[in-house]
Amino acid sequence: MGNTESVLLQKRLARFRPDERPVVEGVFQRLQGGVGPPGTPSKTSPEKAVTFEMLKLAMGSLASDSMIRRVYQGMCSVDPGPAPSASSGKTGASVVSGVGREQLVIFLADVLRGTAEERAPLVMAMSQQKIGAATTVTCDQVAEFLQDLVSAVVQILVQRGRLQGWKPDRMGDGSLGVKLLAEQMCSDLKPSDEGRCDVPCLEDWVFRVPQVSLYMEMLVAEGLSVGLSGRPAPTLLPPCRETPWNELKCLLDMPTLMFLTPQLPESYSAPWKLVFSTKLHGESFTRMVGSVTKRGPTVMILRDTKGHVFGGFASHAWEVKPQFQGDSRCFLFTVFPKLRVYTATAYNQHFMYLNQNQQTMPNGLGMGGQHGYFGLWLDSDFGRGHSRARPKCTTYGSPQLSGDEDFTLDSMEVWWVGKPPEPVEGEEGVGKRSILDVDPEVQAMMEMAGKTLHSQGLREPEEDEDE
Repeated sequence: MGNTESVLLQKRLARFRPDERPVVEGVFQRLQGGVGPPGTPSKTSPEKAVTFEMLKLAMGSLASDSMIRRVYQGMCSVDPGPAPSASSGKTGASVVSGVGREQLVIFLADVLRGTAEERAPLVMAMSQQKIGAATTVTCDQVAEFLQDLVSAVVQILVQRGRLQGWKPDRMGDGSLGVKLLAEQMCSDLKPSDEGRCDVPCLEDWVFRVPQVSLYMEMLVAEGLSVGLSGRPAPTLLPPCRETPWNELKCLLDMPTLMFLTPQLPESYSAPWKLVFSTKLHGESFTRMVGSVTKRGPTVMILRDTKGHVFGGFASHAWEVKPQFQGDSRCFLFTVFPKLRVYTATAYNQHFMYLNQNQQTMPNGLGMGGQHGYFGLWLDSDFGRGHSRARPKCTTYGSPQLSGDEDFTLDSMEVWWVGKPPEPVEGEEGVGKRSILDVDPEVQAMMEMAGKTLHSQGLREPEEDEDE
């Protein structure tokens, strides 16, 4: 660093370790040299600033022209301030001449290591229709920026091979998911009475919605190849294991999965495994029960005949019994027409319910509310269910999830989202496999002794038989 650098630039560079600073400062020279994606020949340019075309050459494979234009607008909006020894008195950079070195480095520092206060003006600039000095933007403009940003992040996951076993072409409509996720993130904005957002409004929003900063950082780091030591690429998807993709059309899409995964207690570390699908296993309540019991945490997704997609997260293994089960980590959610999560209210502990073949208690699967008035209920005849909330489910504070209060099921999936139990030899307690699994001879001895094997009837049957 020298005396010709602005004080602002020196403060920003101080955020990086000595070995990281050459990487950050080298981006300007690489863009000047016209270095694009791998395999693209470089070229020498006499320009003293980075132009939109240079930026497009570097980022074109990972983001749309619209998103690249937004990044360029964010760079142009940076005012580095006067350099201590500058005689010209000029500040900032000319829009015509492009992005100067100091502007670029400050932009990188604010995106990669900045605060909500520093990122908010960049969001303002990137949400505008063109380069300018507007002091407010509308919620719709922010939503359009987010759609471009989320689309770019999904493209990065695909291009960089970070799908973790998921197959976007065998999943739901990703373009619709992008819009739904952008709308969900915008729902936390607190605009003025005129419906506009100024910088303090955006600062509050960026602080409360960490995905905004995460996605911006990922786009800039990947698009401009800024690899910082000790900062591995963020994991946005959980591992997907043993899924028969050739036979499946998943109800989830990529952006929805990106939204739901951080809500889970195990977050990104626990693999997802499909344990039940009406498309693969038929419409059988008995088969579904056998697939979800003794499994550990699961995510259940349903689509009704009106097109609404919704579901719930069960924090515990499902058990067939006439009592409520689970804990406050459970939640309900909607995917379409809106992407939302509804967590426990502490009003009651009616988190999970599963019963079958009983004469005096309701038979079916439910989450939240009470008997006959569940936030989400699937009857044991499997084709029917209800979501009753007048106006909200007491357990989760959720509204009606389905298209009609009493709905007809179109399709359903259940994903096991917990780590497999690791049995400890010689120890008893939670996490051990059933003795019926460990030693079949013990099972036979128990049957000979007249012991009732309550859990045996809940195992996955060889043939589908609806009750």
